[in-house]
Amino acid sequence: MSLTEVFMTNRERLHAIMDGRPPDRIPWIPRMLIWHTARTKTGTLPERFRGMSLREVERALGLGTPAREGRVFREVVEGVETASRQVDGDLVHEFRTPVGTVTSRVRRSEELDRVGIQGMEVEHILKGPDDYRVVEYMIEHTRYEPCYDEYLRYEAEIEEDGVPLVTAGDCPFHHFLQKLAGYQTGYYHLHDYPDRVSRLMGLMAERDREKWEIVAKSPARLILHGVHFDSAMTPPPLFKKHITPYYIEFSDLLHRHGKTLCMHADADSRLILQDIRESGFDMAETFTTDPMVKCTLEEARAAWGDEVIIWGGVPSIILEPTVSEAEFEAYMRRVFRAVAPGDAFILGVADNVMPAAMVARIERITEMVEAWGGYPIKEVLS
Repeated sequence: MSLTEVFMTNRERLHAIMDGRPPDRIPWIPRMLIWHTARTKTGTLPERFRGMSLREVERALGLGTPAREGRVFREVVEGVETASRQVDGDLVHEFRTPVGTVTSRVRRSEELDRVGIQGMEVEHILKGPDDYRVVEYMIEHTRYEPCYDEYLRYEAEIEEDGVPLVTAGDCPFHHFLQKLAGYQTGYYHLHDYPDRVSRLMGLMAERDREKWEIVAKSPARLILHGVHFDSAMTPPPLFKKHITPYYIEFSDLLHRHGKTLCMHADADSRLILQDIRESGFDMAETFTTDPMVKCTLEEARAAWGDEVIIWGGVPSIILEPTVSEAEFEAYMRRVFRAVAPGDAFILGVADNVMPAAMVARIERITEMVEAWGGYPIKEVLS
């Protein structure tokens, strides 16, 4: 290859892929935040990375940056007082309104605190029928303000290392299940209080449309709206009924404004691959595959072809010492074979590079991308 040959930057590669054009090679952009935070807090960063920021480590390892902190709007909730307190080691959050108070509870542990990983929400704000009016009040008194200048500053900061990913929340049905009620309580409520649930989801959708307009008219290109959809928790019949219609409308709006609609796919997507495609999603980021879930990369490519961009392919567990070098090498060869010739694919780790990951394997994948990742990907020997 000529020394004067011009290579694409990671930003150019991502734009090419979103435009349906081939990049010069597949981008290699894993999420290193949890690894870097944990290793920094515990004093176990490799010596050569000591004192380096996350972006500096990414560049030293030959990686792009996921750039997940882009914002184009601020959420403002009026008439709600919040307070937090410790109860038996848990963090209890109170939301006080003129029509009542609701609470949530987050459980942490010393080990999670030690490595800087967030706790788990064990109680949600919707516990019974009396809580609906309070949550409705909170939604009714939520508004969204554009902050496009903030986005443009962030985009300039990212430079050519990536494309800012703007997080715009979740659809009403899944937000109700995951965040407001919790899956178990949510499904009970869907059966016991269908009218209350329907009214709440309608209110959320109405408020979301205000947010949609801000997002659609923003300078951002890559929009993440939808998280953690799972074959067991949002199976095809419920996906088709409660999720697909919402995203068909939203994706149509985004596509008219030249945007790319992305979902956070760190769950088992095996049974809902077709539903994801039919809903209008353009990309599935942190796409998780076997052995962490049942879905394989080969199944996703067969279902989506180049219609849905996959950002992922490396399950975080194969970067850890519990997986042998031979198993790691064989898995990565399988990834390159599965995605050849390389269309609609961004190599990443699902969901994050975790604290136990070996940095030597990140470096080895960088070598693989340089050796095998040029477009079109040719045969990778087994």
